[in-house]
Amino acid sequence: MRIHLQSPVAIPVLLTLCGALGACSGSGGRVTDSRTVSSAPAAVANQRSQSNGAIQARSNRELKEVAVEMLLELSTDVSPEIRANALEALQGHTESLESVAALGLSDRNEGVRSVAAMVAGKQNLKALRPMLEVMTTESSPFVRASALFATSKISRSRSDVDISPLSAMLLDSDDIRVSSHAAFVLGELGNESAVPLLKQAGSRTWGQTAPIQRQLFRLQIAEALIKLGQTESMDSVRSALYPSRPEELEATALAVQIIGEVRDRGAIDQLIYLVDEDTSRPMPAEVRLGVAGALGKLGLREGGFIADEYAQNSSPVIRAQAAVVYGRTGRREHLPKLEMMLLDESAQVRAGSAGAILEILGTR
Repeated sequence: MRIHLQSPVAIPVLLTLCGALGACSGSGGRVTDSRTVSSAPAAVANQRSQSNGAIQARSNRELKEVAVEMLLELSTDVSPEIRANALEALQGHTESLESVAALGLSDRNEGVRSVAAMVAGKQNLKALRPMLEVMTTESSPFVRASALFATSKISRSRSDVDISPLSAMLLDSDDIRVSSHAAFVLGELGNESAVPLLKQAGSRTWGQTAPIQRQLFRLQIAEALIKLGQTESMDSVRSALYPSRPEELEATALAVQIIGEVRDRGAIDQLIYLVDEDTSRPMPAEVRLGVAGALGKLGLREGGFIADEYAQNSSPVIRAQAAVVYGRTGRREHLPKLEMMLLDESAQVRAGSAGAILEILGTR
């Protein structure tokens, strides 16, 4: 779920919407503390006390139940980013999704509310429509855009919902993040009538906005156009894979993520080149992991060795991204590693690991 974004576990994100907003400082509803063991389910917390971090062998069914339980707990974490990540990861895996999403819609943090609205739309949670309709008039443009997406998806007919406010956000907003999110939503809606608007928005100059922000905006426009059938925009995304300055690495990470999202198999060779450590300028961990995840979405599921390189990294963001990569491979051989990562001291890593377990085990 992205603005210019999907994530830290955006890149996996992953940026997540609330991370991209920089709006993750509030909390809402019942919360637990991500800094303590008590934020994990009791079964996992008890295992943390075992010597040497040993864990009991579980069946896949039991492991899935533990992962779902952990994500349900984390959906009320003190960190808005964790709450949003947990909610996204629960899609399709629990009968409690509707109640979790409803809690997210009433969250104090606008990023979490935005993510919850997108989830409600994607999962067709019709019972939440009254809440979503109210949210289309919220003060936050991010929340309004996501609520318009959800109500449009849930409605019987596209004509039942006036999505013209998205056009105003795209073309008239002075906040490039708002316009980026509007572009993302228009791409997700899949309405080809938005193509002229997106192309018009792509020509906006944005005055004194930082060059990297303008580049990220153009990439978001390109992604939306690709989703609406304008495949020629793939060239714009691929060109961002080759940063000329360190500050452009963020755009490279986003481009990698987009390639995975739109299933651009024509970029596979370029992605493989990016993970080659023997080049004169090897990519940082975030990009290499992002590439491994994107390749997994493209059907190349051998990226577990890259996740192995970073699963014990000192940064919880990197460890969480490694967990996401394990999930993207779809390989059950990585389940024992992810089960161990459920014991990580970082809630971000636990959320990424639980989500990866569910991705591997699927909805069966």
